[in-house]
Amino acid sequence: MRARGLMTSPVVTVGPDALVKEAAQLLVTHGFAVLPVVDADDRLLGVVTEADLLRNRLLPDPRELIHDRPPEPTSPAPPDVAGVMTTEVVTATPDTHAAELGGLMVDRHLRAVPVVDGDRLVGIVSRADVLRTIARDDDAIARDVTAHLSAAGRRRWDVAVTDGVVTLSSEGADETDQHIATVVAGCTPGVVGVRIRDEATHPARP
Repeated sequence: MRARGLMTSPVVTVGPDALVKEAAQLLVTHGFAVLPVVDADDRLLGVVTEADLLRNRLLPDPRELIHDRPPEPTSPAPPDVAGVMTTEVVTATPDTHAAELGGLMVDRHLRAVPVVDGDRLVGIVSRADVLRTIARDDDAIARDVTAHLSAAGRRRWDVAVTDGVVTLSSEGADETDQHIATVVAGCTPGVVGVRIRDEATHPARP
């Protein structure tokens, strides 16, 4: 499964000149954790996260300062997105595999990954998008694998799926047939593994 099949597109975005309050409203309204920042040509400039917007934005409880000296004055937080956004962004392409996306999210502690074609934003993949592939029902996976193998048209395969692991069997399938079937099945959303059942060792039931 590739990013193009997982991503949300078109993407809710914000410009660098937008006010921080506007970006915060978009995050809250849509339930996002990350908001891509783009220019007029949809070129990705950065992202703004919940943490970016919260940083130095909330005042301490004034009641705690009644008997203390007032805090040292600090510089006001930037009013626009350009002043708070993260510019070093981890991105993916439409052909990035779901496994690689999941690895990036875990290793880099990312909530979402923008998808770019060249330097232009074309989509975004969230953790929830990747999790949906894992959460797919085995019966739905089996139907899709069967349909994909049938479309490949080389031979008939028996398909069984348990916890996302696909077991394929086809009497007389050679190594080329098995390789093609493994690749086709592995591209199906929700598949976490593919096995070929040896018909010589486990013949089909009459």
